[in-house]
Amino acid sequence: MRRLLDGLYDACAWAAAVSMVAILVVILLQVFGTAIGVYVRGTDAYAGYAMAASSFFALAHTLKRGEHIRVGLILERAPPAVRRAMEIWSLAAAAVLSGAFAYFSWDMVWWSYAYNDVSSAQDRTPLWLPQLAMAIGVTVLLVAFIDEFVSVLQGRGPAQDDGSLKAME
Repeated sequence: MRRLLDGLYDACAWAAAVSMVAILVVILLQVFGTAIGVYVRGTDAYAGYAMAASSFFALAHTLKRGEHIRVGLILERAPPAVRRAMEIWSLAAAAVLSGAFAYFSWDMVWWSYAYNDVSSAQDRTPLWLPQLAMAIGVTVLLVAFIDEFVSVLQGRGPAQDDGSLKAME
């Protein structure tokens, strides 16, 4: 199971990397098109879609690698038992919030698809396509928060732990 989850997080990181390369390609297309007098329709919108995709696809991988910014002023000074309780509470709250975000993201994708909602930009892209990246990214983030929650409950500590949470057991 661990290999499967890590593979999922890595796949999302690769999708984020591909999205970042897509941003570069679209912007270069726009720059070179302007230089030779050719306007490529929708490049601004596609760069924005790729930027959103890169952000959302990177969330879970970043969390699992311990790279999310954390405010540890209180947590670092708390006694071990209080710190563990705070970790469990914060991971549970994060899972609930990311679960709600995932639910409403998928709901938005569904309604955009059902009503054939298209971008108001010149590209006229069906909006469910770029919204899909957000829904997938947030869903994988939910899985990562649940993974972290289970890890802390089992005493392994969160990905961002410096070892002090494990030491309290």
